[in-house]
Amino acid sequence: MPERLQDRVAVITGGASGIGLATARRFAAEGAKVVIADVDPDTGKRAADEVGGLFVQTDVTDGEAVARLFATADAEFGSVDIAFNNAGISPPDDDSILDTGIEAWRKVQEVNLTSVYLCCKHVLPYMRRQGRGSIINTASFVAVMGAATSQISYTASKGGVLAMSRELGVQFAREGIRVNALCPGPVNTPLLQELFAKDPERAQRRLVHVPMGRFAEPTEIAAAVAFLASDDASFITASQFLVDGGISGAYVTPL
Repeated sequence: MPERLQDRVAVITGGASGIGLATARRFAAEGAKVVIADVDPDTGKRAADEVGGLFVQTDVTDGEAVARLFATADAEFGSVDIAFNNAGISPPDDDSILDTGIEAWRKVQEVNLTSVYLCCKHVLPYMRRQGRGSIINTASFVAVMGAATSQISYTASKGGVLAMSRELGVQFAREGIRVNALCPGPVNTPLLQELFAKDPERAQRRLVHVPMGRFAEPTEIAAAVAFLASDDASFITASQFLVDGGISGAYVTPL
């Protein structure tokens, strides 16, 4: 595998499982020094040990904790070159707007959107000092499409991530900092498996709309993140980078 990220320092939130863990493995394979941030100390430490990286227990909704995360990465390795702001939740009480309570709404907004704001806010000073950096924020294909199987706060939060990433990408482009929104389709992660195991009909309603006929694997999303983090994507910023198996381009899918 080409070592496009040799000696670059990459911070990954939600790095202990799913897309985050797959990306940590991919970054490490491409030569990066990886800092894994997660709220779970056991899985976080295990993930960091696996990739020869550093674990920093972090509540991404806490501004002071996020500031410490990037300060620790910089103090340990001397720079912060890549920020993959990936932590997020999709709880079952986030449903139709008719059924979703205000507390459920706020919790999802805090974890999925406010955390990205905090991570960008606190990593940008390091990248501005360096005159370079790549920020990849996890949005979703639902930020560009509507769904009748609604998760209203999740969808709204990912739309916010998309808009914020676009604005930051424009604002800091001439300082050598690229900011992109990764928009995955449904991914075969423990979170998705748990959600769909409870409601197979809901899973099938989603799967029928994927032209490729399957959900993505975490390694496929990690490959896209590694591309956006690398110099191969040096002219890509303020983009919505769709990795969705063709969902957003489909009207009728193959039988």
